[in-house]
Amino acid sequence: MILVRVICVAIGYLFGLFQTSYLYGRANHMDIREHGSGNAGTTNALRTMGKKAGALTLLGDCLKCVLAVVAVRLIFGGNYKDILPLLSLYAAAGCILGHNFPFYLGFRGGKGVAASVGMVIVMDWRIFLICAVVFFTIYFTTHYVSLCSISAYLVALVMLIVFGQMGHYHMAQARVWEMDLVMTFLTILAVYRHRANIKRLLSGEESKIYLSTKNKK
Repeated sequence: MILVRVICVAIGYLFGLFQTSYLYGRANHMDIREHGSGNAGTTNALRTMGKKAGALTLLGDCLKCVLAVVAVRLIFGGNYKDILPLLSLYAAAGCILGHNFPFYLGFRGGKGVAASVGMVIVMDWRIFLICAVVFFTIYFTTHYVSLCSISAYLVALVMLIVFGQMGHYHMAQARVWEMDLVMTFLTILAVYRHRANIKRLLSGEESKIYLSTKNKK
């Protein structure tokens, strides 16, 4: 059983190696990690390469996590149906790790937020809707994307725990707790990856992101 979990993480990691913003940047003769915040993610792609790059990065990084989970479900759905939600989360965790720490880029990737969006979509659409409301409410109030991301992640963790305890994932209690632990790890990782943003938020130096120059004004 441990081997199955490791395989799921490995499958997810392989999918996570598809660095959308890095590849888009290379196609345009630049390394995104040398510009802006140095992060290979959606926000930095939007800031340094424009709306098209930001949208493609969000879509690509989100989709790769969805595909990782779908692949695991296709491979293990027959023999491990009773713990498939847990295995799906392991695959998503692997994808996020692959995105954050790609070995071929010196383990310098993104923060895993867009990939985590894909994780929430494919794991539980109800949690996705709740997180979307939280994200955009905070965004249109503050325009701090980092604050939106951290807040949405914390809400996702709470809702996954709540839904798990309500029996929505139809697994034994021990497996539900295990899923909670995996999600807790991912949440801690997300907060850690945003540690510089948190410092800037506390000091009032965090940059705001606007969708148009009109809104910025």
